[in-house]
Amino acid sequence: MKYLAFLTVILLTQTPMTLYNFNTDSKQTDWYILDDVVMGGKSNGTFSINEAGNGIFKGEISLENNGGFSSVRHDCNVKNHEGFTRFRIRIKGDGNPYQFRVKSNKNNRYSYAATFQTSGDWETIDIAFTNMPAVFRGRNLDMPNFPGKNMEEIGFLIGTKKPQKFQLEIESIVLVK
Repeated sequence: MKYLAFLTVILLTQTPMTLYNFNTDSKQTDWYILDDVVMGGKSNGTFSINEAGNGIFKGEISLENNGGFSSVRHDCNVKNHEGFTRFRIRIKGDGNPYQFRVKSNKNNRYSYAATFQTSGDWETIDIAFTNMPAVFRGRNLDMPNFPGKNMEEIGFLIGTKKPQKFQLEIESIVLVK
């Protein structure tokens, strides 16, 4: 009986909270693109849902007119996430580095970001809140790292400072304790 109670406690404390789980019913309109065109650049990102139900963030980075980034974002007003310490993302990249980003208030000009390298294969990546510094326009700010409170926006960004095509396939984003 004690063993069963112990297992129950372990399972309850390890239960992830889904922020977004892509499937064939997912809506493309749940996500939106923000490229360097807001600053005069010419990069072009798109977002779609493939036949498998995964999110596809792809496009082309251009350095013209001081450009060089593309991002995809999702509004998610998460309030009840006490005790969680990291994000777990299930993705298939193209070998490029990407950033996972979160905003505690979507009106903030800065985000909290962590860079991860993709391998070209499906992989699960854990990102601790404590490894997400506040950033604005590619520069770290003199602020504490992501405190894990309030999540109003999540997203992905590519900004490799080179012209190129890119593609990131996303299966799920969850919070883990």
